[in-house]
Amino acid sequence: MRKTVISSVGLLAVLSLSLGPCLQAQTPAPEPELKPAIIGQAMPDITLPLYQGGELSLASLHGKNVVIVVPRFMAAPGSYCTIDDYQYLDFVNTEKMNQLQKKYNAEIVYLFPFGKDEVSKRLTSLPQQLDKINSAKYPPDLSKLDDKGKARMERYRKFFPKDFSLKAGEVPTPFPILLDADRKIAISLGVFSSDWGGSKVEQGIPSVFIIDAQGRLMFKYIGQSPADRPSPEYLGNILEMINKSK
Repeated sequence: MRKTVISSVGLLAVLSLSLGPCLQAQTPAPEPELKPAIIGQAMPDITLPLYQGGELSLASLHGKNVVIVVPRFMAAPGSYCTIDDYQYLDFVNTEKMNQLQKKYNAEIVYLFPFGKDEVSKRLTSLPQQLDKINSAKYPPDLSKLDDKGKARMERYRKFFPKDFSLKAGEVPTPFPILLDADRKIAISLGVFSSDWGGSKVEQGIPSVFIIDAQGRLMFKYIGQSPADRPSPEYLGNILEMINKSK
């Protein structure tokens, strides 16, 4: 009986040695662990496909400050977030006028927790969404507005003080747009929810992460309200402080 056991063990050892390389080849490499984003510490590396094509990793931007903006995207089932439209165009316009990226040695990156088809629909809707904002801010006939209509007009003028315009079919994409279709990154960062801001719909939580040129997370904002988001000018001040602290 003892000889039989020894022979069996020996046979298993031989099989293990001979099959080892095959087993290793068939075992997929473990995915890198997604660590929390903690102020003052190295930001976990992120590599995602780009809406514009190819992919982008944070590691490739080392040496620059990086501003990651996460939009809400959906505000309700079948309804995009109007504040997202305005803020996105505010970033586009501010970059065009003031060249924030050049001024602060920065790269502004958008992270959408959705796939390319959904993001494409979202971006191509910008002109129509902007028309809704402008028509609410500047009704054609003020005399026909009731109290509810006037309150809506004042609310839109307060939340959307700047005026933007887009031609039909115009889709500005000056910033890299990361596609996080499976939401692994967004969930690990705590910026994705199906119940937030009073709406039960798959949506991003409006957020901003700023990483310095050494790859350290220096600023983190995760939205508490749909209407409370840092402006491009505010984030410019943060970038200026980060550069001065070197």
